[in-house]
Amino acid sequence: MFDQCPHCGSDSLPILSSDTIELNIKQDGPYVDEALDRLTDYLRKSSEVGVKTIILIHGYGSSGAGGRIKWAIHDALENNRYSDRVDEYHFGEDVAFGSDAYHALLRRRPGLKPYLKGFKEGNSGMTVLLLGTQSRSA
Repeated sequence: MFDQCPHCGSDSLPILSSDTIELNIKQDGPYVDEALDRLTDYLRKSSEVGVKTIILIHGYGSSGAGGRIKWAIHDALENNRYSDRVDEYHFGEDVAFGSDAYHALLRRRPGLKPYLKGFKEGNSGMTVLLLGTQSRSA
């Protein structure tokens, strides 16, 4: 994710124009353990560059009922695996457009509005992660 600039090849951490990123954890079809390890790494790197919110795309599985990556991420979040980095999380299926949860999330992070367009009726293939404010390493 932030290992090297794809444009200039620099190893320096990027300066972000937004504090929100969209991350597709299921890209290239990783196994569950690999996806969880990637998320751990992405959370660490995101904190280092000042990301405050991640729209995590984990997919909803080919059956539509939930794939292994989705359920593993839900389980990890519910069991506080990422509590050192993630202050709050919202499963996409619970953040349908116009719902109380949707409006509460927008009150906390107004910059999320363009990202939540994909949540018209809830989106079970995505989770919103609100990252913590722990001190950043230089």
